[in-house]
Amino acid sequence: MGTNADKEPRRLPRWRELRRIVPARPRWSRAARVAVAADVGELRRLARRRTPRMVFDYVDGAAEGERSMARAVRAFDRVEFAPHVLRDVAEAPTSVEVLGRRVAMPVVLAPTGFTRMMHRGGERAVARAAERAGVPYTLSTMGTTTAGDVAAAAPGGWNWFQLYVVRDRARNLERLALAEAAGMDVLVVTVDVPVAGARLRDVRHGLTIPPSLRWRGALEAVRHPAWWFDFLTGEPLRFATVEGAPEDMAGLTNLMFDPSVTVADLEWIRAAWRGKLLVKGVQRVDDAKELAAVGVDGLVVSNHGGRQLDRAATPLELLPEVVAAVGGRTEVFLDGGVRSGADVAAAVALGARACFVGRAYLYGLMAGGEPGVTRVLELLRAELVRTVQLLGVSGGVEGLTPDLVRLRGS
Repeated sequence: MGTNADKEPRRLPRWRELRRIVPARPRWSRAARVAVAADVGELRRLARRRTPRMVFDYVDGAAEGERSMARAVRAFDRVEFAPHVLRDVAEAPTSVEVLGRRVAMPVVLAPTGFTRMMHRGGERAVARAAERAGVPYTLSTMGTTTAGDVAAAAPGGWNWFQLYVVRDRARNLERLALAEAAGMDVLVVTVDVPVAGARLRDVRHGLTIPPSLRWRGALEAVRHPAWWFDFLTGEPLRFATVEGAPEDMAGLTNLMFDPSVTVADLEWIRAAWRGKLLVKGVQRVDDAKELAAVGVDGLVVSNHGGRQLDRAATPLELLPEVVAAVGGRTEVFLDGGVRSGADVAAAVALGARACFVGRAYLYGLMAGGEPGVTRVLELLRAELVRTVQLLGVSGGVEGLTPDLVRLRGS
């Protein structure tokens, strides 16, 4: 027996009706998938498919058992919001003041080494994406592009420089001079790498810089031809600031960095650098107090993304204590575990001036080059706006307060 629906008349659909439901461009291309990625996790999966395992694991991995990295991410999973209701959230501005200058949102693209290994666009691509998004970009001492080239690629961006203090103090001054000549006026001194952490994924892969085509690498080349073609047809990979580095990661770190650096060296750098000074790698409240007394402009609560000391302090959990201790004297930033705009909102509510973001934008870079980094920044801003509105914060990001957030289980 037929139903009433079977008796309804049928017709052929018109072309203009079909066009509304047919994608304007094929979704099976990598560029299309990057452009419509729903979150950073999806870009991570795209990056995993595009890049050789040893390159992906260099970004994705951490020290020893990778507990520090995992705990930093899980800390954001413990965040519970306490939203207001019946608030006017028609507008949700995201701009904030960082070190005396307005930025589009409380995000700083963190320094990362060997960036052109992930994609030939490297630091220049990241700096251009940051310039368009209106957020700072930090060039690493271990970068593969010079400070001058970054400044030329993004002349309107706010480009910062990150320094590892090396044994040869004259080299430190040379690097500061190059950064200053490139217009960089914020220096981020990383202090949590006296010796190399044990990054076991890199050890197992035998990672070299540049990546080498050993038998395992040859198999990876077959599986990831687009990455290898991109890598081999780009500029030869080199350390743009550091010269004469060995191939293995641990050897490079132990040769380059000075385990005898103390607060006295930081005071020496403070005297030599005319711009703003941030110290990255704070993992204790008493260290934060000592650094604030030196007169630094900002502290970055960070465990180096879990890439140095495993079982280190979890940045989000430590953040409120550091803010309570020194927040009235210096700006406090958070680094570690940030994967979404909601994460940024939680950190800002707990007192962070802004969040350093590293792995997230590298996933975008590996997945799709400069457009991939742009997509990460678009996602962070959209998620941040939505979170602020759902929290019922009328003043936008600058209205975020600690009462809106708690960490479950603490």
